[in-house]
Amino acid sequence: MTLTSIATLSRSKVILCLFTLQLSHAAWATPDAPARMLSIDDIVEVVLKNNANLRVAKNSIDLASASIKTAGAIPNPQIESITGNNRALISGAVGGTVSALALSQRIENPSLRRARIDGAKYGFDASVQAFAITNNELIAQTKAKAYEYLLRKEEERAAYDSLALLEQIRAKVKIRVESGEAARYEIIKADAEVIQARQKYQTASLLVEQNALALNRLTAGQLPKKWLLRENLTDPTETPSLIDILNMAQVHNPELKMLQAEVNKRQARLNESKQGRWPSVEIRLTQMRDPEIRSNALSASIQVPLFDQRTGPIAEAVADLNRATAQLEGRRIDLEQQIDLAYKSLAIAKIRVSALSTGAVTEAQAALRVAEAAYRFGERGILDVLDAQRILRAVNADLLDARYQYQLANIELQLLAGLNSSQSTTTP
Repeated sequence: MTLTSIATLSRSKVILCLFTLQLSHAAWATPDAPARMLSIDDIVEVVLKNNANLRVAKNSIDLASASIKTAGAIPNPQIESITGNNRALISGAVGGTVSALALSQRIENPSLRRARIDGAKYGFDASVQAFAITNNELIAQTKAKAYEYLLRKEEERAAYDSLALLEQIRAKVKIRVESGEAARYEIIKADAEVIQARQKYQTASLLVEQNALALNRLTAGQLPKKWLLRENLTDPTETPSLIDILNMAQVHNPELKMLQAEVNKRQARLNESKQGRWPSVEIRLTQMRDPEIRSNALSASIQVPLFDQRTGPIAEAVADLNRATAQLEGRRIDLEQQIDLAYKSLAIAKIRVSALSTGAVTEAQAALRVAEAAYRFGERGILDVLDAQRILRAVNADLLDARYQYQLANIELQLLAGLNSSQSTTTP
């Protein structure tokens, strides 16, 4: 056997081994798991379970609940013990050990105590509404990111379709150029359009991945490895009237509720400052013993507000209350303006969607068909077809953006109306 035949046999064995390994790998390899279909509500549920900012806001509620217990705590009694010696200095007196035991209890002013507890309860309400604000904003942010993901997916699909169409046109142009029916600049122009379309497709794909990562970050990395959304940008949405949204905002908006709780809290602090002019009463029971006499005494003490009328703390509480009331009124007016602006944005987006879907897109499609037919019959060049395709892509992009802006405006109205926040408030 020659060296050549040995080498040929060795290569055959190596190829056979590699082929066997490939078959073995194909037999044992598991196919890729299909993408899991999720709804936007499913993603919102995962976000609310795992988002760190929401857990921090929940801890603030626990802290405010503990402050109510602190405000309602009853002062502890105080016990005082005194021991000493009694020495006789005159005849007939008896010396010996002297002891005294005193028990004192401070009894708070009921109005002062009630005002302090009310202030702590209103602080708890403010913490609950701060949690509702975080919850409301987080849901709106998640929905906005989800619809942006849908927008990027539609843009990726449109870019892929555009690339496939341009590659088909390029193949046809190449045949016409090689046969001499068209000038060479047409194939150059078609190549440039294909390269540009391929770059747009790659950019659109990267934007889809970037948006998916942003959604996964909101869920603290709890989304499946492969997932798709059931919703679509064309899904219909029910939007209440402007009057209904304004009324819902006055009732459900958590920011207004929080500011109202802050006003109530400062009102309670003002009452506490006023009641602080009349301090608590301290009751004291004292028992004294000496070798001859045992005496019991009951006393009560109260601080008379003669010099300090607490005018400074009262003035500070009044100014703080006025500031909180002004913030509440200002935010209420600003909220109405925001709702009006978002409602107008919704109406504009709706008009854009209707105009583009029924008018501009149809006209652009018809213009493209005319340009393609004229190109086939040699009446127009490839530049006219490419321009018609470019116009159609731009109109479709505007339509996608209009549908996305419509969904964003609807999410903004839900945010301002407070429809995403929890309506139930836990009372400690």
